[in-house]
Amino acid sequence: MGWFSKVGGKGGEETSDFIEIDLASEKSASKIIVKTFTLKVYEDINPILNALRGGYTIAVIDIRALKSKDVVELKRAISKIKKTVEALEGKIAGFGDNTVIATPSNVFDIEKGFSEEREVPKKDDLGRY
Repeated sequence: MGWFSKVGGKGGEETSDFIEIDLASEKSASKIIVKTFTLKVYEDINPILNALRGGYTIAVIDIRALKSKDVVELKRAISKIKKTVEALEGKIAGFGDNTVIATPSNVFDIEKGFSEEREVPKKDDLGRY
């Protein structure tokens, strides 16, 4: 689906010819937005789902309030978000006990930090690594 524009003829006169401008190509150059959300009640998922459906938002969701209030509603909300993300071919991951991140399809992957300690290089007697 595109937008049509008249093409000018010779001497500045308008002709009835039209060209199609592909608006989808303009959207692909858009930047990704990272937006925070807080789940206090189940209905708070609606703005999250709408943002994800737009395709340009990474949702960082604080689930602490709903988790402390109603775990069953939290599970229902996360399940709905997960189904929507999967339908959009996006990604979803939990970080810690209180944060969920959901991304659109154009995000390649979600990488979590290493859970095991990395070995720190040690200096020898001459101060070299």
